[in-house]
This record gives sequence, C-alpha cells and structure tokens, in this order.
Amino acid sequence: MTSSEPFYKKSTTILFGLFLLVYVLYLLSDILVPLAFSLLLAILLNPLYNRLQRLRLPKLLAITLTLLIAILLVAGLLYFLSSQIIQFGEMIPQLKERFSLILANLNTWIETTFGITIEKQMELVREAANSSSALVGQTLSGALGMFSVLFLLPVYIFLLLLYKPLILNFLYEVFSKKNTSNVAAILHETKSAVQSYIVGLLIEAAIVAVLNSTALLLLGVRYAILLGVIGAILNMIPYIGGLIAILLPVLIATITTDGYTTQLAIVGAYIVIQFIDNNILVPRIVSSKVQINALVSILAVLLGGALWGVSGMFLSIPFVAVLKIIFDRIEHLHPWGKLLGDEIPKRYKAPL
Repeated sequence: MTSSEPFYKKSTTILFGLFLLVYVLYLLSDILVPLAFSLLLAILLNPLYNRLQRLRLPKLLAITLTLLIAILLVAGLLYFLSSQIIQFGEMIPQLKERFSLILANLNTWIETTFGITIEKQMELVREAANSSSALVGQTLSGALGMFSVLFLLPVYIFLLLLYKPLILNFLYEVFSKKNTSNVAAILHETKSAVQSYIVGLLIEAAIVAVLNSTALLLLGVRYAILLGVIGAILNMIPYIGGLIAILLPVLIATITTDGYTTQLAIVGAYIVIQFIDNNILVPRIVSSKVQINALVSILAVLLGGALWGVSGMFLSIPFVAVLKIIFDRIEHLHPWGKLLGDEIPKRYKAPL
C-alpha cells in the first residue's frame, strides 16, 4: 500500500485489519488469556528467579523455587479468604430470613406508593430473571475459565522462565541489526513498566484492604475483614471495580442492620478511601514509568471487558502501557504514543 493511495482505501484496509485482529483475539481467548497472565507474572517473578540463579542454583531448581514461593503466597491469601467465607456461610440462614423481611416491606411500599400489585412485581422480577439467565451463564462460564487459568498459569510461567533466552534471542534476531538497540530499549522499558505496575497494584490493594476493613470494623459491619479484602481485590479493576466494591458492604449492612445510617456512613467512608486511593496511592505507588491518560484507561478497561471479560479488564492497562512504549520508540507512531499519554500540550499545533 503506497502513500499515493486515497485515504478511504488506506482507512478501510486498516479497519479491516483491526477487525480481523480483534476477532482472532476473541476466538482464541481461552488460550491467550492464561498466556497473557502468565507472561505478566513471569516478568514479575523474573527478579526473584535471577536472584536464585545468582546463588548458583540449577536453572530448573531456581524456577521451581520461584513458583513454589509464589504459590505459597497465593495459597496463604486463599486460606485467609476461605476461613472468612466459612464464617459468612454460617450466617446465611439468618441473612436469608432478614432479606425476605426487607423484600416484603419493599414490595408493600412499592404497592402503596406506585400502585403496582405484589403479583405484578413478582411477574416483573421473573421476567428480569429470565432475561438475565444468559448473563448468569456467561458469569459461570467466566468463573470456570478462571479456574482453568489457575491450573495453566504455573505451567506457562515455568516454560516462559525456562525458555526466556530462546524467546529474547528470537525477538532480537527477527528484526534487523540496526533496530537491535530499539528492541532492547522496548524490552527493558516493558519489563520495568509491567513490574512497577503489578508491584504497585499489589501494594495499593494491601493498603486499600486495611483502610476498607478498618472503616467497616469501626462502623460495626459484619464480615468487615472479608468485605474489605474483597473490595480491595475489586478495586484492582481500574475505575469500575471501586464502584462495585461499595455495593457489597452496603448490601450486608442493609440486611443485618436497621435504618440507613450505616449504609450512608459506608458510602461516605468508601468515597474518602477512593479519594485517598486515586489522589495519593495511585500516583505515588501504582504509577509506572509509562503514564496513560484517564480517557484511554477507561476506554481500554471497557473494551478489555467486552473482549475478555473480567480478565480483559485486568490486562487492559498493562497492554496499553506496552503499546505506548512501542509507539514512543517508532518514529511514525509517535503521535499515537502521545495520544495514549497524559501529557497535555499547552497549545495547539496548527499550520502557520
């Protein structure tokens, strides 16, 4: 495709290529999602693996110990959450009874205020449940997909660390020698960006979990620690997870307490925590060497969710960060790199 070709022909070709790429990514999601997570985690674990190798441990033993340490940390978190969930499960009968009472009062209030009979309300609820059955199926499918990812992750990470020299040599050799310095710079910046992003995200999640749990404990909300940790995990989904995290403690407070004072206090506390998170924690802890503007971040999260579900939301920001690194290193793609960044020009670049 030459530069003399008309704009509509170039744009059509580019749009068709993008459509084909997205379609392939969607079709191969079951393969690409665990591979993408494994690549991020392999980059994160690479410093530990290198340190073990500097201790003159054999390569296979160093990789095995690296994975074992990571698995133990994850297992400790899962054990903590499972113990909290067991305590929550013991209260389910009482919660169901309380929820039924609240629902009956709500039905009566709707009938008195809007004139909609209880029978009509139940019919509307059944219609909504039938229409949402597909969504429930997708959610269950996504949950099963996450379990398959958990089983595949250790295998992929092991192989990525084992074949790291082979993969790096391929990336260097596939490009011409004059681009070797650019390839090395892109790989180095990508490694630094991914590591700083994931480490920062984990530190931020730990701080938010402490803040959430402390606020809920002070407000007397049941299962405060469990809800605080779940809220911190949801908060790792940029921009959207924080809003979803507020609903869980509000729902539990509605079921377990009388009145609405606690719910309003929870909303107020979470707004303060979100303010601290967005204005102090994220800029100082999570922000990597590559800055992505808020508009692109939100669009990336929504598009990632549409393409790969919750997994796509997690993967969207690191993916865009890597794209920006590549764009910044290729001269004719510099405008796209600036578009993804958060540096706002002081004036327009208009022709003289």
